[in-house]
Amino acid sequence: MSQNCILERVAETNSTNDDLLARWRAGELIDPIARIANRQTTGKGRAGRIWLANPGDSLCFSLAYPFRRTATELSGLSLVVGLAVLHGIANALDIKKATLHGQGLRLKWPNDLLFNNAKLGGILIEGGQTKPGDPTWMIIGVGINLRNAAAIQKHLENTAAFPVAALDELLPNPKGLPDAEFLWLKLIESFEQYLPDFDQKGFGLYQHQWMEWDAFEKTEVCISGVGKEPIFGIANGVDTKGALLLQQDNKTVAIHAGDVSLRAKS
Repeated sequence: MSQNCILERVAETNSTNDDLLARWRAGELIDPIARIANRQTTGKGRAGRIWLANPGDSLCFSLAYPFRRTATELSGLSLVVGLAVLHGIANALDIKKATLHGQGLRLKWPNDLLFNNAKLGGILIEGGQTKPGDPTWMIIGVGINLRNAAAIQKHLENTAAFPVAALDELLPNPKGLPDAEFLWLKLIESFEQYLPDFDQKGFGLYQHQWMEWDAFEKTEVCISGVGKEPIFGIANGVDTKGALLLQQDNKTVAIHAGDVSLRAKS
């Protein structure tokens, strides 16, 4: 992918996801494009939430990538992207993934990165297939807090579902944090490894690997969605399609991707 991936850098934009979505809708996408912005004025999270991105404190970028699979065959994509982000972070920081795991880095189904149960980053995936036979273009947006977690937390006030973490907290010396450009390129390299294999073999290849990083394994949780009653149960990993398996008494319920959120039950 890197050989044909176009790298774009801009100082400011409303949303890198929206920029690339507009090109997809206009039929202008040919090769993969990775677009990074120093500042996004209306950056997006899931379910219409705002992603706060202060210049220098966050890494925000989007990747437009063409899949051979149809949109319905891309279940589990956000989970694979999470694994790719972890891999890229480990390479950028020159820290083994086992060490990061021991420090408390985890993945929250379906698309968040947590550090000791505080939100380190998020993933937003949009796009689709315009007509049968065409590539399925997915716009993969990634936001990672780099530093100044306390300031980000204060700005969010009571709107954040989780406390905020930043990447520099994983390092013994915060000044050793690489710059955003270096981290971005390492993440793109990681996507190059993960996305083609996912496109060819599906999520089943990564099922057990993702569960090793599951933030809520064997935890009693609440699944909530827009316009839906909360569902309670015990998180029991994911299936080969990336659906969350929720244990309820003597039955297991598969929760599929959508406008749902995962919360530890209080």
